[in-house]
Amino acid sequence: MVFSESDERIALRSAVFELGRKYGHEYMRRQVRSGGKTNELWDEAGKLGYLGVNVPEEFGGGGGGIGDLAAVCEELSAAGCGLLLMVVSPAICSTIIARYGTGEQKRQWLPGFAQGTTRMAFGITEPDAGSNAHKITTTARRDGDGWLLSGRKVFISGVDEADAVMIVGRIRDEHSREGRLKPALFIVPTNAEGFTYQEIEMDIASPDKQFLLFLDDVSLPADALVGSEDAALLQLFAGLNPERIMAASFAIGTGRYALDKAVEYAKTRTVWKEPIGAHQGIAHPLADAKISLELAKVMTQKAAALYDAGDDMGAGEAANMAKYAAAEASIKAVDVAVQTHGGNGLASEYGLGSLIAASRISRIAPVSREMILNFVAQNSLGLPKSY
Repeated sequence: MVFSESDERIALRSAVFELGRKYGHEYMRRQVRSGGKTNELWDEAGKLGYLGVNVPEEFGGGGGGIGDLAAVCEELSAAGCGLLLMVVSPAICSTIIARYGTGEQKRQWLPGFAQGTTRMAFGITEPDAGSNAHKITTTARRDGDGWLLSGRKVFISGVDEADAVMIVGRIRDEHSREGRLKPALFIVPTNAEGFTYQEIEMDIASPDKQFLLFLDDVSLPADALVGSEDAALLQLFAGLNPERIMAASFAIGTGRYALDKAVEYAKTRTVWKEPIGAHQGIAHPLADAKISLELAKVMTQKAAALYDAGDDMGAGEAANMAKYAAAEASIKAVDVAVQTHGGNGLASEYGLGSLIAASRISRIAPVSREMILNFVAQNSLGLPKSY
């Protein structure tokens, strides 16, 4: 088993981190305060090919895997300017279309993903379904050669920046019975008639916003259905594993950013005779945070390697574990960094206070740690299911 990354992956990380440092946390803070977006960073990353590293070469991408895209995500976060929409657009949507889309869907969408000119949101969560995907009520019914799609979604990221949303719904036809509708994925343009959205006010400082979606008999052509309606569950899981891998990478990068700030502060801040980093009360928590981040990173790399090797079942277990470990490690690193800085940890100048709420999200989304524990208990340990 190889525990080192390729020279190409290492070079990719270095180049992306340098791009991230060009913008940094201060750029993100300015965008939040002004109500702006991260278009400059996104567009430059796209032109450099970083957002399309996992897109097949025949469509203009880098031909790499989810491990390469996860490295890009982690390094931007470690530089203080993580792009949340990376977890969704190139990871979930692009992957699903590349693996299961029709030839025409691949030609239509993948070149844009490769260049970063296309952004697509992903809509699965519903107000009354939560973690129970079996309760999804967004429904498509046939309308001539096309579809009519109706329903609601909640906590959908980046809709205001997206060209379209990949919606997880269910298909109703003359053979369907209540509770037995087939799951299906649809690509819905954000300017479609009957498609509206409303921003959810959040106590999180981020240029990436969350939205409620309303679909009121949205008329869609036949080719809005992604791939085959009979493969929808496979298609969905093909996107959810990369989502967990990317969420883990985002969290690890955030933790690295916080830890790097804390270490630098501990090396230079002097209150008594030596810098505060010489004291074990400061040094040991920082070392503990470093260990946690590195362990989470190894599991994330394992999950990416399994996924890229085509082992979807193995990747599912590892991706869930990676996301769990990364969330806990990120929260720990941010907390330790704030504590190391003392009062300065909450001063805007140091760029850590806003990470307290931001890092906390990683325990909740895109899947809660409780649901991950359920998954591991039932699938890894073989314990009975309670729900």
